Amino acid sequence: MPEGKTLIMKFGGTSVGSVDALVKATQIIRDAKKDWDRVVVVTSAMSGVTNLLLDSAASAAQGTVDSLAETESMLREKHFSAADALIKDEDLREKTKTEIEVYIKSLVNLCKAIAVLGEASPRAMDAVASLGERMSLRLLGAIVHDSGVRSKAIESSEFIITNDHFQNAHPDFNVTTEKTRGLLNPIMDDGFIPITSGFIGATPEGVITTLGRGGSDYSAAIIASVLPANEVWIWTDVNGVMTSDPRIVKEARTLPEISYGEIAELAYYGAKVLHPKTIRPVVEAGIELRICNTFNPSHPGTRLKANGSNGKTNGRVIKAVTAIRNQRLVTIEGRGMLGVPGVAARAFGAVASTGTSVPLITQASSEQSICFAVPSESAKQVLDALEKNFALELSVRDIDRVWATEEVAIITAVGSGTRNTPGVAGKIFSKLGNKEINVLAIAHGSSDVSISMVVETIDTEFAVRALHELIV
Repeated sequence: MPEGKTLIMKFGGTSVGSVDALVKATQIIRDAKKDWDRVVVVTSAMSGVTNLLLDSAASAAQGTVDSLAETESMLREKHFSAADALIKDEDLREKTKTEIEVYIKSLVNLCKAIAVLGEASPRAMDAVASLGERMSLRLLGAIVHDSGVRSKAIESSEFIITNDHFQNAHPDFNVTTEKTRGLLNPIMDDGFIPITSGFIGATPEGVITTLGRGGSDYSAAIIASVLPANEVWIWTDVNGVMTSDPRIVKEARTLPEISYGEIAELAYYGAKVLHPKTIRPVVEAGIELRICNTFNPSHPGTRLKANGSNGKTNGRVIKAVTAIRNQRLVTIEGRGMLGVPGVAARAFGAVASTGTSVPLITQASSEQSICFAVPSESAKQVLDALEKNFALELSVRDIDRVWATEEVAIITAVGSGTRNTPGVAGKIFSKLGNKEINVLAIAHGSSDVSISMVVETIDTEFAVRALHELIV
């Protein structure tokens, strides 16, 4: 392992999404270099760019390319205006704009090809989606270099090597380790900061892939784990992980510390924090991770640690409350299910055949009913699949019915002590009961760090506020 402390910093879309943000990001990079021997910077696409790219590809797949000229103009304006404002060296500025123009033209050509074919393959969608990060890399790299910081831009596709599962590729960690160390260590040994693109990798043959949801964070975690690094800092537009959504709970505050298990539950249950996939490489490598605010860099943010402070913050077992809306609760019920093996397996096999994710499951101890949550938009497809799968049982009344509620929400209280601390569940349900909030289903025990409840949609915000009172 090379000598000296190594820091990986990832900047999200809002953190590189404007002239002001890019100025702040550049200063953060400059300051980090003073305190850390070795720094790697990972950049996302500028905010809004990836959605613009994917919308263009989706329209092209429908045979529509009329909006391409407008998309070209928007991409040029967003990137070129930042280049004009922040890159003083005229030659470097024009070189950067020329490089970005190549990617814009590549989008146009890809979309025209998609329109001719009438479909966008996963491989084509990855080629389109990658362009945002590739443009952002050229822009940020040039801005940082122009500011006097010794840096070098390098695409992550040169060293993050993946399989060919396009749109959700998985890294080959052995090859990635070898290539990452071989490319990035010499750059840092020479005193430069490597600036690289998040979200994208490449197959062994060099075909561009993307890493799926949370891909830029995941890129930072991969790089950190294989170098290895001492810490990862994720720069975003909030002061870290909050106790709840501040739009619902005005008293919500930043958590100074949280465990990996807790943040994985928060991410799974709707909080806009790190995707669980992001966390795994840094957990396994024992690397500390910090979430910081680009627009308030002096704030300490939230530190993620392998084990939090015994699951408690100021003596409180519950650390955060979150909600997933737009769910429906599907129930399979019937006295004929009692003692019959394989009902659950068949039920979830049918759900899986629709490609639907199930965030919550509960079953009566009598085995006469199973219920689980699914996204509202998938409910009809799931019900159709279940009715087809259990057609015989429904016809002979072994299963009485398969049905779904109206829209509901899943409320989750997260904290490392929720399983082993006596009275936590009692306090939670007393709070909800006092507010006259009815709980339709409960999931507790499958996770060490959370209790989940299903409530009617109308009660969502009341439930979140009620449970947040157990924190403050």
